[in-house]
Amino acid sequence: QVQLVESGGGSVQAGGSLRLSCAASGYSYNTNCIGWFRQTPGKEREGIAAIRTGRGNTYYTDSVKGRFTISLDNAKSTVDLEMRSLQPEDTAMYYCASSPTTTGPFLSPSAYNNWGQGTQVTVS
Repeated sequence: QVQLVESGGGSVQAGGSLRLSCAASGYSYNTNCIGWFRQTPGKEREGIAAIRTGRGNTYYTDSVKGRFTISLDNAKSTVDLEMRSLQPEDTAMYYCASSPTTTGPFLSPSAYNNWGQGTQVTVS
């Protein structure tokens, strides 16, 4: 099972940028997709971006399209999430997760079976 560790969270003013990184280690033969999710207290976890590790296809939820970019660095075994034009509504705990799915739905938390511990993003 691949181990996932998020980093890069923090506090930023509205309009600012942050780059989150998800470091993957361990055997990953069944990892076909890596996604980024976020969750605020009392709300369901939301899929915001995903990338297929083989094909490189990317998927975004509408609220982050044009502002967030997901990328895969195979050499470093990381999946980064570049976040620009951050707004207070982007404040959440951000998680990365891995999935064996090759058919999706790629932004559904139920498709993912392996999760990191999360990193907090606060936009004021």
